[in-house]
Amino acid sequence: MTRKISLGPNETRLLFGLEKEGKVVFSFEDATRILGSSKATAWDVIHRLHRKGRIVTAQRGLYVLAPARAGIEGHWSENPFLILPHIIDQYYVGFWTAMSHWAMTEQIPLTIFVASTKRKRPVRYGGHTFRFITLSRRKFFGFTEEKIADQTFNISTREKTIIDGLVLPQHCGGMSEVAKAIWNSQDKLDWNRLLTMTKRMGVDASPRRLGYILHMLNIEPKIIRSLGKQDWHDLRFLDPAAPKKALSYSKEFGLILNVSDAKLMSWRST
Repeated sequence: MTRKISLGPNETRLLFGLEKEGKVVFSFEDATRILGSSKATAWDVIHRLHRKGRIVTAQRGLYVLAPARAGIEGHWSENPFLILPHIIDQYYVGFWTAMSHWAMTEQIPLTIFVASTKRKRPVRYGGHTFRFITLSRRKFFGFTEEKIADQTFNISTREKTIIDGLVLPQHCGGMSEVAKAIWNSQDKLDWNRLLTMTKRMGVDASPRRLGYILHMLNIEPKIIRSLGKQDWHDLRFLDPAAPKKALSYSKEFGLILNVSDAKLMSWRST
């Protein structure tokens, strides 16, 4: 038998006030204003609603409302992506999380990776942790709008997901996961768009890494030829997140191979 959890008058007033204003995420100042009370009273109401499962703390002074439509018990589960527009202005879901969304990997990371132009501390919500990766404005592009029910969120396109992974593989599970993502999505990628984005990104290591991985996968020979055997002035590491120890070199792509081919392609044997 489910135990009903009753709400006091101030708790009900705050929840109904937030629903009326259409607020999914609210601040302590919002609570004080809607209640028309002292700060002490507002803190007490927030504490009791949190204890009863009607709100979740997103970060200090910022809370997520579990709407009344969830029922008095407060059992509410939304796609966590949907709260992002309420807690940050410029963002897109990216990296390993985007790979999972686009079925580029079978991995489902508990951490939700979010690209943003602003520094922001991690936010915990509903068993998930939002980790914000700061990108320069130059690199902040290549995302699209996805819809769930009647709400939307931003997420990197398949092509930008690959490019971000080539530049920052540590947020994608490593370069091996990036290679797997390329293989799994090869028929859905717009290769011309991907190459254009690679140049726009302005990171000269990313086309080298792309060329080497395509060579290892034995796909897209025209792109491999266009990326290889250029006049590389210096060398770049294949995986910037791996130990800086040279196992071999690729003159064709100007790379220091600090990840073995066996490790890079390890997913093929699983």
